Amino acid sequence: MKAPVKDSEIPEITAEELAEADGFLFGFPTRYGCMAAQMKAFFDSTGGLWKEQTLAGKPAGFVSTGTQGGGQETTAWTAITQLVHHGMLFVPIGYTFGAGMFKMDSIRGGSPYGAGVFAGDGSREATETELALAEHQGNYMATIVKRLAQP
Repeated sequence: MKAPVKDSEIPEITAEELAEADGFLFGFPTRYGCMAAQMKAFFDSTGGLWKEQTLAGKPAGFVSTGTQGGGQETTAWTAITQLVHHGMLFVPIGYTFGAGMFKMDSIRGGSPYGAGVFAGDGSREATETELALAEHQGNYMATIVKRLAQP
């Protein structure tokens, strides 16, 4: 697929390890308005978890990268099908980030579907707003996971 070589310092999760988590924020690049093939292959490897419904009821959301008009929202739309087949709960951030969702003073990635960065060719660094949105999404997801874990 001509993907760059993976950095050996970055840990790689296996499908089986998903069973141990209480919730997920999946991050992946956008390719032609969908998740990259490598991420789709990862989800394809979760068939055993699907058969046993191991991930059913677990909350999940997405973050993605791309370019302006490069599919940050359509990537989430197409990725939701992976969650649906597992019976997982899609947790979008909506407009819970408040005024930060409406800032027009700089280019920023992200949408009501999840945080994002306009990464393009990888030469652009995330803005303060993009980083704050990602932190917000992590905190928001943690709140949802805690609520669902209460008896």
